[in-house]
Amino acid sequence: MRKKTFHYILTIPTAAPNIAVAVGPFEILVDPYMPEVTHFCLPQLKPILEHSTDFIHEVFEFFEENLSSRYPFSCYKQVFVDEAFVQADTYSTMTIFNTNLLHTRRVIDQTFETRTILTQALAEQFFTCFINMQSWNDAWLVKGISKYLTGLYLKKVFGMNEYRSIIYKELTDLCVYEQDIGGLTLCPEPLTPNKGDSASHLHFPRNHSHTVSWKYAKMLANKSHLVLRLIELRIGPELLLQVFNKLLSLATAAAQQKFFLANAWYNLLLSTPGFLKALSNVSGKDLTSFIEQWVTQGGIVRFHGNFIFNRKRNIVELEIRQDPSRKGIFKYVGPLKVTIQELDGSFEHTLQVEENLVKGEITCHSKSRRHKKKKIPLLNGEEVDMDLSAMDADSPVLWIRIDTEMTLLRQVTFDQPDFQWQYQLKFERDIAAQLEAIKALRQFPSTETIQTLGGMIKDKTAFYKVRVKAAEELSKVANELFASFNGSSALMEIFYDLFGAYNCRRIVKQNDFSNFQDYFLQKALPMSLAYIRDSHRVCPKETLSFLTDLIKYNDNRTNRYSDNYYIASLINALTETITPAVAMVTTSVEHLSPETKLVLEEVTRCLNLEKMLPCYHHTITISCLNSIRMLQKNGHIPSDSTLFQTYAQYGHFLDVRVAALKALVDYVKVEGVNNYGADVFSWLLDIVEQDPVPYVRHKVLRMLIKNPPFKHKSTSPLCNEALVERIWALMNSGTSHDSRLRCDAVDFYYTLFGRNRPSFLPIPELGMVLNLREKRALLNPSVVKEDPIIHQTEHVDSVSSDTRKRKSDSHSPAFKKEPSFRKESSSSGSSAEMKDVPSKQMKQEHLHIDILSHHDDMDEHDDEVRPPTPGCNISDIVSPPTPGGSIKQDLDLSPVIGDSERVSFPALTDRELKPELAHSASKDALHKKKKKKNKHKHKHKREREGETSQRNTPSPMN
Repeated sequence: MRKKTFHYILTIPTAAPNIAVAVGPFEILVDPYMPEVTHFCLPQLKPILEHSTDFIHEVFEFFEENLSSRYPFSCYKQVFVDEAFVQADTYSTMTIFNTNLLHTRRVIDQTFETRTILTQALAEQFFTCFINMQSWNDAWLVKGISKYLTGLYLKKVFGMNEYRSIIYKELTDLCVYEQDIGGLTLCPEPLTPNKGDSASHLHFPRNHSHTVSWKYAKMLANKSHLVLRLIELRIGPELLLQVFNKLLSLATAAAQQKFFLANAWYNLLLSTPGFLKALSNVSGKDLTSFIEQWVTQGGIVRFHGNFIFNRKRNIVELEIRQDPSRKGIFKYVGPLKVTIQELDGSFEHTLQVEENLVKGEITCHSKSRRHKKKKIPLLNGEEVDMDLSAMDADSPVLWIRIDTEMTLLRQVTFDQPDFQWQYQLKFERDIAAQLEAIKALRQFPSTETIQTLGGMIKDKTAFYKVRVKAAEELSKVANELFASFNGSSALMEIFYDLFGAYNCRRIVKQNDFSNFQDYFLQKALPMSLAYIRDSHRVCPKETLSFLTDLIKYNDNRTNRYSDNYYIASLINALTETITPAVAMVTTSVEHLSPETKLVLEEVTRCLNLEKMLPCYHHTITISCLNSIRMLQKNGHIPSDSTLFQTYAQYGHFLDVRVAALKALVDYVKVEGVNNYGADVFSWLLDIVEQDPVPYVRHKVLRMLIKNPPFKHKSTSPLCNEALVERIWALMNSGTSHDSRLRCDAVDFYYTLFGRNRPSFLPIPELGMVLNLREKRALLNPSVVKEDPIIHQTEHVDSVSSDTRKRKSDSHSPAFKKEPSFRKESSSSGSSAEMKDVPSKQMKQEHLHIDILSHHDDMDEHDDEVRPPTPGCNISDIVSPPTPGGSIKQDLDLSPVIGDSERVSFPALTDRELKPELAHSASKDALHKKKKKKNKHKHKHKREREGETSQRNTPSPMN
């Protein structure tokens, strides 16, 4: 066999982390439209590779046209591999993708995800690989710009409604996350000695990509995208694209320079000040205050509004409140746009927000119309007919919206009557407004709400995500009105109207997924139907029969698209019909209830059929596993983990393994209370430590974080010292090669134990510092953070001559024993006490130090006074201290001497120990010289001290 040598060269200056090589038995496909683009895949996957990548030349053309700049590299390669670390990993001139992104022409659902990920990877070639961040504080720029460019392409391909729905979802998720963690800062300012760390609420350092939480990094990218969009709204999309063009032009010129020239490659790095300067030069606007508001400080804005219409003055008295004292919320000062839809049209008003409470009086442009009737113009210029019988006859206001264009990172709650929300849902054309109206209508269960939601589901001109959301909320509203409204019959009638046969509407016609919007709605309606409950809070029997008939009589013979996702959604709907059993009397299948037996038979049939005829991504198997776990969880069949452990083994398809592991995580959560899930929990941790697929290890920890086996500060048989040791080892030694997994372990530790040291662990080494010079004992602040108000420390009495005699006796077997400690709780505060005793008694008795751990009773939301995990932040510790252990002391030469063979916690940081050691040694030498002379003097002094009680002097932690 002839040997081949391949040589690779990068002519563009590239950062070392952006260089990668992929080696494998690839099949090669040269793009038919762009010869400089090459696609690689594993054997026998070339046919689906052709279809999955046939659009990439359009993305190249779109980016080059909008950026007015050519692709910066000479070639581009897309490599699809199995068991990839992430879905897409971008490097200079090459991106490594997961093979699971490939799909055939028959698959609908995967198309949207694949095209989004491939487009994002190409955008990162411009801003991540070619122009890189100068430091981690500038990562928001390259992440935000690449996602912004991806959003522009998705807007062109999938439409404005899809783009607006993506922005709305990212904004909603960000608001929830920031209120949970307390604020996410994109570019933190350099800390000064007089300024506290704005990241003190986080349990991990945010100054490096290898230490931030995976969820934090994901939300940072989303917030970066939203902030870039805010900049677009302020300076315009054309000027923002000009800024990108200028950055690329300077970088292209810099890439041609020689490396030995001073600052020759400076323009290849993007920094926040440099980007701000480019914005100012191109647009002529100073955005410094904007950057300070949304980039260098974390948090969002939260508004709560209401209004009253004044008939006499024909004005709207608007009141808007904000509460900046809440977690993750800051006070907003600036303009706020309010849009009022009136009878004569839509009018926009601007309020200046200065205080937490803003009151404004807005004059209406319309008069009340009692007898007149004409079409009402909307914001987009369309004129529609409205039934105004439900509204107030004296008011011209149809609905009110705050910040319609989402120009702020905000969460808005507005109070208005239900008929105004119904009008907004029916006639407002903005998808964000419609989703807000659907969410608000859930608070107004009524017949009118049911009719409005049902009409939106039937409206074929509405965006499919609005129709799907309306179906979800309709089931929830119907459950509130179960006494007067039959929700299952109403939803089934809607399904028959949309998907029933022409000759007999009770028979569902053959599958035809050529209309994608109807396809997604056809998947969503059975799921919404499964949520309906009757007066006994159980699923109606007709619903169960309807869903089983849909599975049984599903006909996909004439359909050009695969129905695997549709069947999986039907099985998921069947699963949602399961309600908790009163008691599991028997384990025999013959004695199951008819409903349970019907579900189990259908799930078993689909699971066995899937083994013989597997579908794309094994979606039906995944749904069947979820259904079996739901039957176990609700007590219909015995709870057993064997089936899921079998499917979770290495060798099964990745998504199947993840589904089985998710069921096992839930099994541990439910059965861990009775200690039945201990073996399974240990098995899951074995997967985290030993599984050959990094993505599986990551997913197991993320699922354990989302659904932990026990809550913080709760008692559980699974909460023990062995678990702490295991997670601690993962954080510090078992994940040195995988920073993502290490950060997952940090998040898992924080979820289970918070920042506190678990109370059931023994005192660590160097947990107590005995300072003979200052004559007192202190808890190491790096181990336990004490409250300066509550904390009290007792002074240690002066050391007697008999105590100093222990130097010669300290090497005896009696003193080689480690002293034992007892940990007690008290309301007086943390204290430590050591009493002088004769040397003979000291040899026979152990030294007891009472330590109060009042930190476990702290409010879990008070992050600033919560004691940290030993050392500092969890992820700051490189070498782990042993959570167990004891304190070793030498009372003669040094305040504390630890075991040299074990890694210990850092000592006190506010004073140096070396001067104290030297001072203590010289002091001992002086005492030895005067030992005989002062013998009787110290003897009388010791007797007097034994008769005098010790004083307790409050001593705050230094």
